[in-house]
This record gives sequence, structure tokens and C-alpha cells, in this order.
Amino acid sequence: MPRATSTPATRLATRIGFFVAGFMMAVWAPLVPYAKEFTGSDDRQLGQLLLCLGIGSMIAMPITGVVSSRTGAKPMILAGAFGISIALPLLMLAHDPLVLGAGLLLVGASLGTLDVSINVHAVEVEKGHAGTLMSGFHGMFSVGGLTGAAFTSFLLTQGFSPFLAAATAAVIAIGLIIFAMPKFLSVEGGEAPAFVLPKGIVLLFALLAAIAFMAEGALLDWGALLLLDQNMIVPAQGGYGYMAFSVTMSIGRFTGDRIIAALGSFKVLLIGGILAVLGFAVLLTTDSLPFAMLGFALIGLGAANIVPVIFSAAGRQTIMPGGMAIAAVTTVGYAGILLGPAAIGYVAEAYSLPTAFWLVAALMAVIPLTAHITTRKSS
Repeated sequence: MPRATSTPATRLATRIGFFVAGFMMAVWAPLVPYAKEFTGSDDRQLGQLLLCLGIGSMIAMPITGVVSSRTGAKPMILAGAFGISIALPLLMLAHDPLVLGAGLLLVGASLGTLDVSINVHAVEVEKGHAGTLMSGFHGMFSVGGLTGAAFTSFLLTQGFSPFLAAATAAVIAIGLIIFAMPKFLSVEGGEAPAFVLPKGIVLLFALLAAIAFMAEGALLDWGALLLLDQNMIVPAQGGYGYMAFSVTMSIGRFTGDRIIAALGSFKVLLIGGILAVLGFAVLLTTDSLPFAMLGFALIGLGAANIVPVIFSAAGRQTIMPGGMAIAAVTTVGYAGILLGPAAIGYVAEAYSLPTAFWLVAALMAVIPLTAHITTRKSS
């Protein structure tokens, strides 16, 4: 079968897919305090429940990669988008931890399916295009995250119930996917992103990606509770922090190619890592909401281009074939965003939530400390 070419329609559909993935993922952020309240869970129990989210995703990701390679990404994009749009509102009807855990497994599986399949689709579209498109595609994920958190928070402050707010967001997501459906490529997908054990310098890349993704997962799943525990917000304002993070993340990603070209990969990792650590320090040492928002914003700005630089370095190294290296880094990285928040729950229960966030900040400090090793040309 000849390779499909990139067209304005297929590029638009891909952007919509990334937007929906970020949108529905971020809808969850303002709802976490409600899920915790409805089920009567403590921090440790919530961490266990969030582990279900990660388990669902990690099960679905390799399956999605194999299926997409054989049938094309389109069916899996639709399955993931419709799955999360149906499952996420139902979480707000769960008043039993077991029911919530089962729902989070489905949400995680749907999110993992959508994440992998839309990236497979993006690779196919980019191959038929003269220039690079991936940074812009991932920028749409960040825009979706900002929009999802802002929209859900707005509905909650207007008196919408958590279920109705989630259901309204889901209807929008389904509408966007239905609009994009005819424009998705109906061709054979790329190679399956099967898990490959990283080795050599690629192991460092994978661990750094996991740290960066863990920081994002911490803000998504625990950011609202951190602000709530510090009495800086009410539950309906739970999405404010992730909104601030998403704004600067979006700006950083959309300007990322120019920033990397101007500063170089080493300075991007060094400055970006320092900014992210500084953001955590501001967030964890203030009792003022504006300064807390500044902390979220600094983390988003600093972290925005860390993963793109790491992925580029993984593609350039010579220890492993570039495709295998990127597959390994992606898998381990997603483990950070999906399984890390569960670990935060255990630390929060044993010590405190701020202590857990300080540990994440300490891990983020590894990125600027290893910037020279990460960006050196010979491995």
C-alpha cells in the first residue's frame, strides 16, 4: 500500500487528536479532590487508586502499538477518545473505592490507547510532510490541557456538579473527534512501539524522561490537593494550578524549536531544569495563591522543552538504533507520568504531600546536573 501523503486535513485531524488527549486528561485534574471526597479516601488510598490509572495505561500502550502497526492508528484513536469520554464522567458517580479503581483502569487504558495511537498517526503524517510537525502537535496537547482544566474549573465555579462538568467536557471531546474522524489516515500504521530495554546512555535518557513526566503527573493528580491542603483554594478552583502550568508549557512548546536553535540543547536542559526546580521551591514555600500560580508557571516553562531535547538526544546516540531508543525512552517516560503519582500518594501518607513534592523537585534537579552528559555528541 503506498504511503499516504500529509494534507491540511490530516494535519488538522492530528492536531485535534492531540488536543482531545490533553483536554480530557486535564479535565481529571480539577475532579481529583471530588473523587477523593466521594470515596472517603486518604492520601495513601488515593495513591493506590491512581496506580490503577497507570496500570490501565501501561497494559493498553503496547497492545495499541501492535494493533496500530497492523490496522492503522485510526481505529485505536477512536477507541481511546470515545473510551475516555465515556469513562471519565462515570468516575464522578463512584462512591466506593473499588468502583473508582475499576473506572480508573478504564480511563487509564483509554488514555494510553489515545496517546500511543495519535503519536503513531503523527509519525505517519510527518513522514509525508516536507518539514517537522511533532513539536506543534505536542503543543496542541498542552493547549488541550490548558483548555480542559480551565473549562472544567469554570463549570465547577458556576455550580455544575462534578459529573455534569465532566459530561459536558466529554460531549465536546466526542464532537471534535467525530468532526476529525473522516480526516484521519486510513492506512497501515508505523512500526509497533514495543518495549525495548534501554541500555548505556539511553538508560539515562529514559530515566530523565520519566522524571520530567513524573513532575507533570504530580501537578495533574496532586496539584489541586496541595493547594487545597494549604487552604489557598476551594475545591471548585482545583484546576487553577494546572492551568498556570499548561499556559507556560504551551508557550514553551510552541516556541521550542526556536529556543533550542538559539540556546542549544545543553542550555535548554540546564536553564529549564533550574527553572522547574525553582518553581517547585516557590510553590512549596508560599501560602499565597498568586505566588503558588507563579510556581506552577515556572515549572511549566522550565519543563516545556526538556522531553523534546531528550528525545532528540536519544535519536542521535549510537548505542542503540534510534527508533528502538526512542521507543524505550517513551515507554519508561510514560511510566513516570502514570506510576509516579501513585508513589507520591504513599510518600504523602507516610510523611506529607509537600514532602512528596520536595522529592519530585530533588529528582528534577538531576536534569540540569546531567545536562552535559545528556547533550554530548558522542556516546
